[in-house]
Amino acid sequence: MWVKICGITSEEDALLAVAMGADAVGFVFAPSPRQMSPNAVQAIVRRLPPEILTVGLFRDERAQRVVEVINRTGLKAAQLHGNESREDCGYVAVRVPLVIKAFAAGDHRLARAGEYGAPIILLDAPSPGSGKVFDWRLAEGAPKGRRLVLAGGLDAANVADAIRTVHPWGVDVSSGVEASPGKKDPSKIRAFVQAARAAEPEPYDPLDLEGPYDWQEEL
Repeated sequence: MWVKICGITSEEDALLAVAMGADAVGFVFAPSPRQMSPNAVQAIVRRLPPEILTVGLFRDERAQRVVEVINRTGLKAAQLHGNESREDCGYVAVRVPLVIKAFAAGDHRLARAGEYGAPIILLDAPSPGSGKVFDWRLAEGAPKGRRLVLAGGLDAANVADAIRTVHPWGVDVSSGVEASPGKKDPSKIRAFVQAARAAEPEPYDPLDLEGPYDWQEEL
């Protein structure tokens, strides 16, 4: 089970997430209590192991700006978390290493998510960042042939049930592992990662994507 810890706001929390076994860490560039500047993220990314997938989260940002920030900071993926068009997603997808396209549960576009050119689809609550759980049955509308990451109100207490219900490729958490907005809690991160991995003990399909760039080749 692939695990991403999002809403990272400090080098300390980024290194903590890595130490606790996270596969990916996310930095928010959209308006949020966890919003980061490109310069701050760039400084943190330089300190992380190369095998960690570093993700920048954007919401309805200009495609050109997304590409600029990802490439300038050294991030390895762009997570598009708004109402970005298929054209904008396609523009970003050919200019950055990896694109994750997020959809809200119940979004009518989810059934056509495969048309956005993103190999990873993230399903979030209707109010992203709210920390509220949604009806996991809504994940049934996700297209086949794409890796599905489940988010939205997950924590150590419910992630196992979510995984057994949805069978996602990965899970994403932010507020569910925080001591306060923007500040991660070591014990909560450890419990979340352990619960997620225990719920899906079989080896998962690794992130081996076809494309112009594969950061794993740098190892």
